Amino acid sequence: MEPIMNQIWPKVFQRFHRRSLFSRRSLSSWAEHATVSASTNSRHMKPTLLVSRLYQPSNLHEVGQNTSLQGEMTCKSQRLMQQAGLIHPSNPGCYYYLPATVRSMEKLIRVIDQEMQGIGGQKLDMPSLCSAELWKASKRWDLMGKELLRLKDRHDGDYCLAPTHEEAVTTLVAHQTSLSYKQLPLLLYQITRKFRDEPKPKFGLLRGREFYMKDMYSFDVSEEAAYQTYESVCQAYTRLFARLGLHCVQVQADTGNIGGKLSHEFQLPADIGEDRLLLCGNCSFAANVETVSSDSTDCPQCGTGTLVESKGIEVGHTFYLGKKYSNVFNATFSNAQNKLAVAEMGCYGLGVTRILAAAIEVMSTEEGIRWPGLLAPYQVCVVPPKKGSKADKAAVIAEELVQTLADALPLLRGEVVLDDRTQMTIGKRLKDASKLGYPYVIVVGQGALEEPTRFEVICQKTGEIMFLSKEGLLDLLGRVETI
Repeated sequence: MEPIMNQIWPKVFQRFHRRSLFSRRSLSSWAEHATVSASTNSRHMKPTLLVSRLYQPSNLHEVGQNTSLQGEMTCKSQRLMQQAGLIHPSNPGCYYYLPATVRSMEKLIRVIDQEMQGIGGQKLDMPSLCSAELWKASKRWDLMGKELLRLKDRHDGDYCLAPTHEEAVTTLVAHQTSLSYKQLPLLLYQITRKFRDEPKPKFGLLRGREFYMKDMYSFDVSEEAAYQTYESVCQAYTRLFARLGLHCVQVQADTGNIGGKLSHEFQLPADIGEDRLLLCGNCSFAANVETVSSDSTDCPQCGTGTLVESKGIEVGHTFYLGKKYSNVFNATFSNAQNKLAVAEMGCYGLGVTRILAAAIEVMSTEEGIRWPGLLAPYQVCVVPPKKGSKADKAAVIAEELVQTLADALPLLRGEVVLDDRTQMTIGKRLKDASKLGYPYVIVVGQGALEEPTRFEVICQKTGEIMFLSKEGLLDLLGRVETI
């Protein structure tokens, strides 16, 4: 037996050794191939954001022909957003939000998240499709009338596409049978699509049938605590608009079909606005005209100031609801005496897509969009010289500048685009850059080839033109705030 094994094992070992060598060679070869492939791919990859690759079509000609889709183009923000390829009409009151708009909206949502979570808000997501039973229980199924987009399922059940979620969120909280006073205040919010059957959609994203909204709902132990929560949300709204650089006025408002005891609107003064406001020049009093006696021009707060009427775009609304919904749906909690008590509620809305359009409406010129700095889709556009021009050699410097900005200023990574359409004149590309509203446009021309190197920098918001060295440029852009 042993002699036979002595003959077999060397062959087995030899075969195993050969296989091992083959495996190692295969792995080595694969690794080498992978490295080469990665290297080859990296040479072909173009991480730089190129204007020619961005999907922002301004040549959707059917927009100008199909008036049933676009509605009346009497609004600056609608005209500018469609001309810049930011939105495109789908059906009356509904729009495609194209990539640049989605980038801006996502930035706005990040700002909203920061402010809402800063006061204890917790984000959730509720169904858009809501049962009619909930709305009938609150009596709003009939109260809202034709404003509700209603539908039936295959079982003949009635539903609506919710314009707001008071019923839904109160039912959710009511299902939690062990809610304690120690867990209050409870602030739940979402940022979702909302639906409203507008009789005459107009002004682009300012008055549509489908839109994005942030809606928050608060649950408190007492009326006093609910008022404190209400005030904290109003302060958060004020901070938010200040961060965006928007002059927003908090005005007394009617509670409307939401209901409750107290309500305020947050209005951006604008000629295109559909709300009529009364403002006092002598004190801080501001109100929607619906809440003030029509036969009085004296300010009810200070008694001496005169009320002046202006127009505004509503971008936010707050309501103190009391027990209007919590009583109906039995949203209770265990109080300090371990007895069940009905929660005091508030609700608070922000029109996400309306804020975008309203900001463009009040900040832009007739020729080009001007964004709140935090919300611009991209912060910087680098424009190299036209191909074949005297400064053609500066094109390489433009490409290197984009990489330098990304390396030296991490906050600007993903925020700098290169307008590589060098078959076009610089003037034409600058016009396009103004139309889209990049806060900073850098022209890399003849000055970039000279000593000392100089870059032409255009600040779109102010119209100021500067000639800066690379160090000066990095210093300027290093102060840009991003979100």
